[in-house]
Amino acid sequence: MARRLKKAPPEVNAGSMADIAFLLLIFFLVTTTIGVDQGISRKLPSIQPPDKNPPEINERNILTVLVNKNDQLMVEEMPMDIKDLRESAIKFLENNGDGSCAYCPGGERSSESSDSPKEAIISLSNDSETSYEMYIKVQNELVAAYYFLRDREAQKKYGVTFREMEYVVADPASRAKKGLVERLEPKVKEIQDLFPQRLSEAEPKRQ
Repeated sequence: MARRLKKAPPEVNAGSMADIAFLLLIFFLVTTTIGVDQGISRKLPSIQPPDKNPPEINERNILTVLVNKNDQLMVEEMPMDIKDLRESAIKFLENNGDGSCAYCPGGERSSESSDSPKEAIISLSNDSETSYEMYIKVQNELVAAYYFLRDREAQKKYGVTFREMEYVVADPASRAKKGLVERLEPKVKEIQDLFPQRLSEAEPKRQ
């Protein structure tokens, strides 16, 4: 009796599946935006010649902010809650002690605080054991104080916030819109000059 031959199972052509997978991979690589972690943005001062003396700074133009190893916040050697730091920084920046700031309507004109936003410096120092979480919270509140004043002035002058203008200028897609970035860049620079972010950080200390 003849033996019945077993039929081989039908083969599946996977060639087309590989092509589809390759096309999908290319599609996702082209269309996906890859997030890039960024650090805290700071503009470092230019290097001064060794024979040039540093400019004298009046003590009232410096707001000292200290965070100790227990994450306790002190402003001008007085304890302060983190939720009050932003408002304290805003008052300091727009104090308008010498009356030269025509765009500082909320200035208290205190003789013990900053002369103008262009002279004001916030000096931040922390302990080497300060927690990273507290360090970031303090940074966020201080930067938020600058952005509050910049947003207010930009809204008053141009009817749009500083953050919105800054975002458009920094967005690569805006470069395709002819003239948009060129129109906004001078405005962003103007607002930055009115409220320069002069945030100085001392080397962490061990208490």
